[in-house]
Amino acid sequence: MMAMSIHRYVLHNGRIREASEGGLFPGQLGLLAGWGVFSTLRVMDGTVFAWERHWERMSRDARLLNVAMPPDADAVEHDLLRLIDSNKAPDCTLRLVVVRNGGGLWEGPSSGRESDVIALTAGLKQWGSSVRLGVQPNARHAASDFTRAKMLSWAPNLRWFERAQEQGLDEVILLNEFGNVAECTSANIFAAIGDRVFTPPLSDGCLPGITREVLLEEVRVPGIEVRERSLTVEELEKADEVFITSTTRNLLKVREVAGRKLKGDDTVRERLSRAFQSYLENDIARRKRTPVVV
Repeated sequence: MMAMSIHRYVLHNGRIREASEGGLFPGQLGLLAGWGVFSTLRVMDGTVFAWERHWERMSRDARLLNVAMPPDADAVEHDLLRLIDSNKAPDCTLRLVVVRNGGGLWEGPSSGRESDVIALTAGLKQWGSSVRLGVQPNARHAASDFTRAKMLSWAPNLRWFERAQEQGLDEVILLNEFGNVAECTSANIFAAIGDRVFTPPLSDGCLPGITREVLLEEVRVPGIEVRERSLTVEELEKADEVFITSTTRNLLKVREVAGRKLKGDDTVRERLSRAFQSYLENDIARRKRTPVVV
C-alpha cells in the first residue's frame, strides 16, 4: 500500500506550522479513541472543490458523534487556502480532521478546547486506469446509527484495504449483514445496466460520498439515468459496466470483481466522467470568482 506523504506544513487550530512540530498531546481523547470526523477534499487551481458539501457532511456527522465543530465555515475555508498556499500545492489532496478533546473514560488535562481542527495536504495519488476488487462479507452493519458517519475510527477500512493489496487487488467491496453491496473501503460503487446506473442507497450502509452525491443530484447526461438501488455481487459481475467513485479517484473503471473479469464496455462511465469533470471545473471557476472573505 503506497502511502501519501504529507507536505511540509499543516494547519492546527488556525495556525500554520511545520508537520514535524509537536502540537497534540497523549491524553487527547479523539486520538486515543478515534473520536472525531474527517473529510478528504480535492484541491484544484488553489481552490477547494465542493466545500459546502464537505462541510455539511462533516457537520452532520459531528452532531451524530457529539463532536464540536468550529462555528465559522468561511473562516475554516480561509485557513485551508492559507495552508494550500503555504505548501505551494495548488493541485493536491487535502484532509480535514476535527478531533474531540474531552469525555470518555480516559483523557488528559484539558487544553481548553472542545476539539482540535487539523488539516494536511498531500500530492494527488495515481490510481491507474482501472481496478480489481475483492469482496469482504459482513463488513457493514447497515442498521447502525454510525455506519454512514465518516469518523476517525478507520482502522478496519485500512486493514481491509491492506489485505486487498497483499492479495494483488486494488480495493475490496464491503458487504452488509444482508449480503448486499455497501461500498468499498474508501469509495462508493456504481453499476451500469444499459443506460441505467445504480448505486447502493445509504440504507444499505454506504457513506454519502461527495462524488456520489454530485452524480446523483447534479450531473445530467442525456439518455443516462443515475439512481439508488440495492446491488448484489452477482449483479455487479453481470453488469455492463462497474466503476467506483471518490474525491481522489473521480470515476474509476472496475475490470474485475472477486476474480471474475467484467465486460469491457466503458461508454457510460466515460460520458458521466466528462460531465463530472465539467461540473468540477465550473465549481472551481465559480469559487475563484467569489473569493472567501473573513
